[in-house]
Amino acid sequence: MTKATGVRVVLEALKLRQTPQLWSCTTLVLSAALAVAATAAQAQGPGAPASPTELAQQDVGSATDSAASTDVAQADMTSTEVAQSDAVLSTVGVAEVIVTGTRRTGMQAADSPAPVQVLSAETLQNSGTPDLISSLAATVPSFTAQAFGGDQANQTLSAKLRGLSPNHALVLINGKRRHTTANFAVLSGPYQGGAAADLNFIPVSAIDHIEVLTDGAAAQYGTDAIAGVINIILKKDASGGSVDAAYGGFKDGGGETDAYSANVGFGGDKSYLNLSAEVHNGARTNRSGPDYRVTNPDNLSSLPNSNMLYNPDYPNLNQILGSPEFHKQIAFFNAGYDFGPVKLYSFGSYGLKQAASEENYRLPGQGGGYTDPTTGETSYLYPYGFQPKEATDEDDLSFTAGLEGMIADMWHWDLSSTYGRDRVKLYTRDTMNFTIYGETGASPTDFYDGTNIADQLTTTLDLSRDFDVGMATPLNVAFGVEQRHETYESQVGDYASYYGAGASSFPGIKPADAGKHSRNNYAGYIDLSVAPVEAWQIDVAGRHEHFSDFGNTTIGKLTSRYDFNDNVALRGTVSTGFRAPTLAEEYYSATNVGPDSAIVQMAPNAAAAQYLGLGDGLKPEKSTNFSLGLVTHVDRLTATLDAYQIEVRDRIVGSGTLYSVYNYDVVPGSEGITDAIVASGSSLDPSAARYIGVSVFANGLTTRTRGVDMVLSLPTTYDWGHVDWTLSGNYNKTKVTKVNDSPTELGGQPLYDATAIADLETASPLFRINLVSQLTAGRFGVKFQETLYGKSSSLSQGSDGVYYKNEVKATPITDLELSFTPVKAVRLSVGANNLFNEYPDKINPELFRLAQADQDNSAVSQYPSFSPFGFNGAYYYGKVAYSF
Repeated sequence: MTKATGVRVVLEALKLRQTPQLWSCTTLVLSAALAVAATAAQAQGPGAPASPTELAQQDVGSATDSAASTDVAQADMTSTEVAQSDAVLSTVGVAEVIVTGTRRTGMQAADSPAPVQVLSAETLQNSGTPDLISSLAATVPSFTAQAFGGDQANQTLSAKLRGLSPNHALVLINGKRRHTTANFAVLSGPYQGGAAADLNFIPVSAIDHIEVLTDGAAAQYGTDAIAGVINIILKKDASGGSVDAAYGGFKDGGGETDAYSANVGFGGDKSYLNLSAEVHNGARTNRSGPDYRVTNPDNLSSLPNSNMLYNPDYPNLNQILGSPEFHKQIAFFNAGYDFGPVKLYSFGSYGLKQAASEENYRLPGQGGGYTDPTTGETSYLYPYGFQPKEATDEDDLSFTAGLEGMIADMWHWDLSSTYGRDRVKLYTRDTMNFTIYGETGASPTDFYDGTNIADQLTTTLDLSRDFDVGMATPLNVAFGVEQRHETYESQVGDYASYYGAGASSFPGIKPADAGKHSRNNYAGYIDLSVAPVEAWQIDVAGRHEHFSDFGNTTIGKLTSRYDFNDNVALRGTVSTGFRAPTLAEEYYSATNVGPDSAIVQMAPNAAAAQYLGLGDGLKPEKSTNFSLGLVTHVDRLTATLDAYQIEVRDRIVGSGTLYSVYNYDVVPGSEGITDAIVASGSSLDPSAARYIGVSVFANGLTTRTRGVDMVLSLPTTYDWGHVDWTLSGNYNKTKVTKVNDSPTELGGQPLYDATAIADLETASPLFRINLVSQLTAGRFGVKFQETLYGKSSSLSQGSDGVYYKNEVKATPITDLELSFTPVKAVRLSVGANNLFNEYPDKINPELFRLAQADQDNSAVSQYPSFSPFGFNGAYYYGKVAYSF
């Protein structure tokens, strides 16, 4: 990026649409701070000395790939001192000893040759959000969370690092690979194809801290770590605990949530058992626009569609756009025992979630009803129309057990196994099967659609030792092996769910789509780390992997850091990486049905995909990463600036929709698409025949992502209290540099249309800047966060075949939380996320015009689904926390 371009980006960002609100919030926060300061000063009296501030020190036991969690030695402080210490720890994070991105023991984040952000439990709890994925998104600028997903993907939201795919970030728990979700995101958008670990099955109350490595690390940790690693370190406290409760809702209605969590520790000098539990319930929201079908005079002129006028919700009958209803329960444990020469550790979780997403409203007459052969009368199961729901019943479990110790007091070893499984049972409710009703005059209204299951069994052996080689530091040699077995299974649904047209909205899994697929992975790695001279660190890593379904790969990484003095250091990394396609990407298939469309999600590794000319299925992605960073320390101010470039070749991306029928017309040259649909065994809903086509994942293009991460932190202490300041930001730009030629079988249609390209290049914010101020004064606290999201945009194809641009302009979002500690063990908080009720820009007016002209339902989704801050508006909440 040139200097002129960078200046222009900043100037455009300053053209805020709600500048008066921003200044109003600033005034409010400053007023609150002055009031708190005055209260504290009056209570302390003139000349009262400042309270001392202490950082919690961590005792790190192991820095192998197992990354055993750290012990926190807690000092006996007053309530003010505790609050101030937590504030420093949560904001700065640079004094933390880390175990991610390095295998050397005792490494601090500020001294790391790779960029690592450390987030304390206090930081996550103060984010004002009720789940882990939202807490991370509110804190790490390069971590972008999905605010809305289509259909079942709305129930398992994804996130991504540095603008890449959700599948490009590896999630670890205590250094161990976390299993992935079975709820595969197939609908188009910037998060399409997401099948990563579900972070929201990890309760915040179980977390001691999180280490976020924003650098390519596939050579150290294996597949998926192209964009970075999120290592979640669990609490291992052997005493004490906490109980928390929160309630909130949206200003414009809906989304009422209640959350309850608890944590408790047991144990002694040689043992610990830490238990956590969470219950979280959320009501749905509705932010839908007009559905012109329900106001179309032609539809209202005759029965049964004229009955819509008597529906109590008329004309707001289509309520698809919004967050789903959900109910979630999670339990976690972390345990260990020191036998002396050997340490035993174990941790695990079990979670349940029930969720339901609203689908598009069906008119009363859709499907044609049932005509009695004797009387000739036609009846309809839903005389006022109906709105189906896609529902899931999910259970998620994981268990890890391991042993670690020393060999001859020289070699540290760690042997462990981790099993994880996610199972999602699928249902379509409040719906019908048009074929069954048309043939018999009766139809089920609730359908079991089948089950998707993803599981992993991973076993690792890690060894490390320091060798004195006459340099400034010993040479740390670490190596290890890993074996992983993973499966993905789709189980068939009830016969009625897929017979004929299938359950309206989501037909069940048919026998042709069902199956169980598995593979084995074997890997070995070596990691060497040394400082030839005191100021210069070097880390070299290499990894070789074998996958049973596509063969071998070898990758490497070189990281270095040079400290010019105590205040300035330069660091950089060159690495190669890879990502194996998930089994879901390879084998998932289903049919997505709308009121007037039926799109088959084709499994790229299935025989039917051969008709699309895409070869023998998916192959691994390959990547090359470059990064260069500057680290500075001036008194209490710490600043880091890291620039990066990530090229991903043979990137796996979902195609645009490949049509065989468009707007009721057969697309010329689409015979191959039709043949693929027939070969897949799909039976399409005849009432949804305006748009018919397929979508498929393919290794079809190359992307280049360039960006900059910045973090500045400054703790300040005054006579009346403490204020921590953090300014962080991320600039990120992805460019599609190569698109493979489309197969001739597609009849001239591009494999990736303009929408698919825009989802990669422009649908994520161009930049994001966070300003956080955490004030603590006596019993009072104020947290203020201003987040500026850069512009984002995508393209939507209208019924006229033209692509229209939808854009979300640069928008400031203000979060505010006020807290009070009446006694040492109790903390009361009230706050707001999106305090000023900001909404994204609505979709292109031309798309509204087309929807009205066509009298269809496309304008219901009135806000762009890629909005980085969602479209539910302001969320207000209250919390109470008790610690013991």
